[in-house]
Amino acid sequence: MSTSSFERSSNPTLSQWQRLLKNAGTWQGSFAQISPVGEFLSEVRTEVELTPSDEGKAMHQEVRRYPADAPPQVQILDYRSLNRATLFFENGAFSQGSMQWGPFSSFGAELGLIAGDRRLRLVQLFEKNELRPLTLIRERKQGTEAPERPALSLSALVGTWKGKAVTQYADLRPDTYSDTQLTVEQIGPTQIRQTIRLGADSPPLSSTGQIEGSQILFKEGMQPVQVLLLPDGASSTCPTQITPRQPIFLEVGWLIDSHTRQRLIRRYDAAGAWVSLTLVTEQKE
Repeated sequence: MSTSSFERSSNPTLSQWQRLLKNAGTWQGSFAQISPVGEFLSEVRTEVELTPSDEGKAMHQEVRRYPADAPPQVQILDYRSLNRATLFFENGAFSQGSMQWGPFSSFGAELGLIAGDRRLRLVQLFEKNELRPLTLIRERKQGTEAPERPALSLSALVGTWKGKAVTQYADLRPDTYSDTQLTVEQIGPTQIRQTIRLGADSPPLSSTGQIEGSQILFKEGMQPVQVLLLPDGASSTCPTQITPRQPIFLEVGWLIDSHTRQRLIRRYDAAGAWVSLTLVTEQKE
């Protein structure tokens, strides 16, 4: 989270800064590096401390990493506002990332979800249009014993999920709200079908994915995407290689319990400009 003079309050109940404060506290966990095909590469123990000051008008942030074979590493940041590339939802979920995709620049985003005393964050980065190793961050509040979820399985996803979505926009237009329905069916030993409906009046959109271990590959369309099944009930959805002049979306999912899931989706248009951020909370029927 970086500083600027930008401040926004699209919801009359909580400003963006008040939503940030939902993340206050010390979060203990780890940063895990995972290859673009889902292989575990490395992990380091971490603490992230977010301490409000000046009656909640400023934030002191410390990120402490504890490598197994090196001295602790500490990064400190103090700020009083949020930049235009960062948005928070009322429950504290957030994303920060690139405002614009370009073919020769680094591109990507951090997507963060929060549920009670747990946080789950995912960093998806691209270099020269190719997906780099993911960073999966699993955290619990200091002093709590909130358990980690098992690794996400395909069987846990199969079924019909109905939920609510709220979307915030990069151009500051008012938030929008919609009902959602996601149906995941296994239609063969190595295939699934996913059908998405956004709102009662929208037509369903179906796609077929190929299962390869912890990967599900959706190769239909002009921007093929991959779903990775990850530890702690998490999933990563994004392209493995960005196709120019096509819309892009980056998504993290989190199975909070067997019948409750959150998803956070950051969307870019065909010109590569950041358009919106959507939080979906859904229940399995």
